[in-house]
Amino acid sequence: MRLLLDEMYPAAIAEQLRARDHDVVAVTARPELRALPDEAVFATAQEEGRAVVTENIGDFSSIADAVDQRGRAHHGLILVDPAKYPRGNPRTIGRLVTELDGLLNDHPRGEPRSLRHWL
Repeated sequence: MRLLLDEMYPAAIAEQLRARDHDVVAVTARPELRALPDEAVFATAQEEGRAVVTENIGDFSSIADAVDQRGRAHHGLILVDPAKYPRGNPRTIGRLVTELDGLLNDHPRGEPRSLRHWL
């Protein structure tokens, strides 16, 4: 599994996961993706074979639902509960890195299968 971190997450998370041999990029590290509509971020993730990691649950779930309703598979969503992983908490980055590392180890790269995983 490959990941694209939505823009609420710092590039440091992607850097730490790449140090653990995972293919992860962050919107914040890619100027061409910053401030794009969610649909464009999701489309980019699909083109690159990546699941989107986001706490923007409503918008990205609606986008993925529309893909599902057309009978097409997508590369998935990793939906992060902001109450469990608050951005202002200094421990959140480390906790997200640990959780995502475990998820990536459990789900090697493969074909799109419309996974929705909650953290």
